[in-house]
This record gives sequence, structure tokens and C-alpha cells, in this order.
Amino acid sequence: MSKINFYHLQKQPLENVLPKLLEKAYATGANTIVRIGNPERVEFINSILWSFEEQSFLPHGSKKDGNAQIQPIWLTSETDNPNKAEMLFLVDGANLEDADVETFSRIFVIFDGASEEALAQARNMWKKIKTTNNECTYWQQDAQGKWQKSA
Repeated sequence: MSKINFYHLQKQPLENVLPKLLEKAYATGANTIVRIGNPERVEFINSILWSFEEQSFLPHGSKKDGNAQIQPIWLTSETDNPNKAEMLFLVDGANLEDADVETFSRIFVIFDGASEEALAQARNMWKKIKTTNNECTYWQQDAQGKWQKSA
């Protein structure tokens, strides 16, 4: 059974939110996959993770870097799991595959609230997951940009 968290971006862009969430995931010691819905954005997100904060370091890599099996955070647009990750982040419209809920203990769906397409995709994923035994939570940003769990 997976725990699936939906993060509805309203106050901040993905570039500000993803690194913070990945820091928390990395702190657990579990390997992570970031599945990116647009292959052209993989290297963009790779560069963001290298430069998002001067005092922070998130070890990660992508196909361009190689050595997937030793990367704690693997960035990809593919559906494989080369670093035997326990956590999966879906961004930029990446799809949730049926096998993902069996493979990953935690799944994070991060979607842009300003995009009707992203909202529709997230709603469809939510409806599909709610028919399973997996736990779903929905997170939304308050006026200050802090994450609030909604019922």
C-alpha cells in the first residue's frame, strides 16, 4: 500500500517547492525518483537542484550524469526505477502508472494550480487512487505559502 500526497501549487512555482520537499525526502534515507512529464525539463530541474540554495546540497543525477544505481535522487522522464527508490515524485504532468502504487511506499503528485490540464490530470489520478486501498492526502498552500492538509 502506498501513501500518496497531492501538492496543489498555488503560491509558489515548482522550482521553489520541489527542492524543499526533496530535502525532506532525502533526510529519511530513502532513495527517490523524480519523474518529469517533459523530457526537455529533466536537465532544467537538474540545474535547479544544484543551485536552489547556496548552503544546501542534494545529491542527485540524471541520464546525462549516469550511475543511476548510486544516485539517492534520480531525475528522469522514464518509468524505470534504477536506484531502487522507495519514493516517487511526479511533476510536470508525469503519469502515475498502475505499477507505481505497488513499487513505491510514498508518492508525491505535484501539480500547477494555474493549469487546467494539470488540474484535470490530478483530479483523475485522485479519483482513480480513491478506489484503491491506498492512502491519499491533499495539500494546499495558505496565504503565506505554508502547506495545509485539507480533508
